[in-house]
Amino acid sequence: MQPFALVFAVAAVTLPALAADNYPTRPIRLIVPYGAGGNADILGRIVGARLAEALGQPVIIDNRPGASGLLGSEIVARSAPDGHTLLWVANGHATNPVVIKKMPFDPLKDLASVSLTSSTPMLLVTHNGLPADNMKGFIAHAKSRPGQINYATSGNGSPNNLAGELLNLMAGIALTHVAYKTTPQATTDTIAGHVQSAMASLTSVLPHVRSGKLKALGTTGPQRSTLAPEVPAIGETVPGYQANIWNGLIVPGATPRAIVTRLNQILVQQLKLPDMRERYATLGAEVLTSTPEEFDAFIRGEMAKWEKVIKASGIRTN
Repeated sequence: MQPFALVFAVAAVTLPALAADNYPTRPIRLIVPYGAGGNADILGRIVGARLAEALGQPVIIDNRPGASGLLGSEIVARSAPDGHTLLWVANGHATNPVVIKKMPFDPLKDLASVSLTSSTPMLLVTHNGLPADNMKGFIAHAKSRPGQINYATSGNGSPNNLAGELLNLMAGIALTHVAYKTTPQATTDTIAGHVQSAMASLTSVLPHVRSGKLKALGTTGPQRSTLAPEVPAIGETVPGYQANIWNGLIVPGATPRAIVTRLNQILVQQLKLPDMRERYATLGAEVLTSTPEEFDAFIRGEMAKWEKVIKASGIRTN
């Protein structure tokens, strides 16, 4: 090897390491592609505050809602890959490529995984007048009235909608989806009996269950939620059923591996602290962590899983 080539090769190896050693050199922008005040935004802000403490630089939350998270995601995909622009993702990150024909970027190449951060179950609730008090009874009732039982969600293509369609497929029923603009609207109409059931985030409808305004039939997690251990998981009646809302951290695709590794190590360390687990639990979320490779494999698995559901049900986004 010529001396110049040797110097170039050494530089190519050491520059990413030096970048990680000096990282971060300025405030970090964490783009949350959802509206302020929602569960995803709150969880993202908690993580942002902890990253700021650990990294010694402010983490500025930048809410960029729109197009099921696509607008904010595209900003990060086009950002400089230096670790100073991060992306907070949820289920839409895996389902957008399925429902959107022309993606403005490649989510598997233009973005890189850092770590999963949490998993939040949804809850299937019904109007008090519905003659079913558990999942077995609800499924039997729905089978006897195909297409006549409605379920409300916060929108077409939402995780709640996907969870309902997965239930249709796995339980062999034909619930009819009714899309609302917000969860409170869907909940209000379910309480009033305008729709018979709703699939919503656990924390949004649990107070109405506890007050006796709604009946809780099942949560969507792999096991019962610690926030409502009295409510069975749907999977106890429909084996293998699982449809949680998840969140994670993403960076631009060409971000140096050393920076990705450092972010992962710091994030996992912070998430494993007892007070973080407690804060997440109050929001109905369970802390989940992963390596970048595990998160990447998880995303690919979610894409494959929901592609089947979306194609089978004909889901279209708003």
